[in-house]
Amino acid sequence: MWVDYLMLVLYALGMVGIAFYTRHRSNSVNDFLLAGKKGLNGWMSAFAYGTTYFSAVIFIGYAGKFGAQYGLASIWIGVGNAIIGSLFAWLVLAKRTKNMTRRLSAKTMPEFFEKRYGSQRLKLVSATIIFLFLIPYSASVYNGLSSLFGIVFDIPGWVIMLALAALTALYLFFGGYFATALSDFIQGIIMLVGVVAMVICFMNHGNIEWDLSKLTSSAELGWFTFSSSNTGLYGNTMSLISLILLTSLGVWALPQTVHKYYAVRDNKSIMQGTVVSTAFALIIGFGAYFTGALSAYFPQLAGVGSDNIVPHMMKIVIPSGLIGLIAVLILSASMSTLSSVSLASASVVAVDIYKGKIDPKASDKKVNWTMKILCLFFIVVSVVLAVLNEQLKVSAIAYLMGISWGVLAGCFMGPFVLGLLWKKVTRPAVWSSIIGSLVLTAVLLIVFGYDQNGWACSFGIALKSGMNCSPMIGVICMLYSLLVTAVVSLFTKAPDAETVENAFKTQENEVETA
Repeated sequence: MWVDYLMLVLYALGMVGIAFYTRHRSNSVNDFLLAGKKGLNGWMSAFAYGTTYFSAVIFIGYAGKFGAQYGLASIWIGVGNAIIGSLFAWLVLAKRTKNMTRRLSAKTMPEFFEKRYGSQRLKLVSATIIFLFLIPYSASVYNGLSSLFGIVFDIPGWVIMLALAALTALYLFFGGYFATALSDFIQGIIMLVGVVAMVICFMNHGNIEWDLSKLTSSAELGWFTFSSSNTGLYGNTMSLISLILLTSLGVWALPQTVHKYYAVRDNKSIMQGTVVSTAFALIIGFGAYFTGALSAYFPQLAGVGSDNIVPHMMKIVIPSGLIGLIAVLILSASMSTLSSVSLASASVVAVDIYKGKIDPKASDKKVNWTMKILCLFFIVVSVVLAVLNEQLKVSAIAYLMGISWGVLAGCFMGPFVLGLLWKKVTRPAVWSSIIGSLVLTAVLLIVFGYDQNGWACSFGIALKSGMNCSPMIGVICMLYSLLVTAVVSLFTKAPDAETVENAFKTQENEVETA
């Protein structure tokens, strides 16, 4: 057991070392947000993207709940993450995002909206939405780690949450995005090694013995049946599709993942990032959901809350000495996500609200310090929310993540993605997407209801079919955003010609767009 604790200590010391090494790499807003003028190579950008994408939420919340619910069919979520959320996302968005944000000198998504659509009010509203709705996602990551360490190491949840917050705050405060990217690269390697080791341990466990007949031949838990004993085929099929779309298409419009395209170095780096991020997502996604599906081999977990399934499985299967590596795997996934989320939230307030509205004449140094302080504030608020959620004993890791991603992707999917691809997107269309998605989310939550312990829909057709609530709401909002942005743009006044020219005019120094 002491080896496991030693690995945790060494990992913590490594993160402190990164903070010390990068302490002079965040002296300006550009350094803090974009890692300087040169940007990052493809490997570092890809690992930054992948480690931000996957956190304790997927390993603890999603893998536990949906692996148990869908069996091997849950692996299609991981496949969707790799193909739609990584491969297609990089192919469609990376070069275009890099080029347009460079033309507009936009460092954040709200600043992109302001300069792309010529509206400061749009920047302020979008910045507020981003800050507010990234907090529950951040809290869900803390709760995932709390569940793991509480069960496996018998460490109180609040202790590990405070320790994680302190480490994240340390290297983020001193090193900014460069420190985050460097730690992401190291953490990404740990994640790849850890997830392979975890799968091997499970497949060599006495209950399994390389025999997957229980999962592949079951009428309820096969590759394509998408069904379980307590819900119908239709409900599970629709729920699984909504999960794939939410977790795969949703990242196309999340500020913390989109930000990775801003700082990628050049065309070669983008091609590298496309390949590496796809391979990374495929390995991590397959490993997480495959492990969750194996919960069918552990009848002693019947009745265990969805947030605790995977930690209990790990405690049973992973031997002492290796459990430390697996813990570091999930710790790495979570720290990288938390640092990116904190950076995205703090930047929109410091750059878009403070500099953009409160004190337009603020110096670069003052804005940079404001951003660092806001990173700390965001981390504190997230920890407080996570501790409160743990005290209430609510199994809501996946629910918190689903609502957060659904609202943000619903508000920004049309304005961001179509705004990159189509010159005719108008300001009224963007407002229709943002306001409409917020209202639609609230209405759908009221209509479908919310079961606090299982977060399944609790009203109407969704209740009868057994459909999961928050992923479905998120997907509806994303599709609404794309549709309303396109339709309203066709029937409203064309955007200002100069604004469109600034956004789409090719410059000599930009990367080549396919």
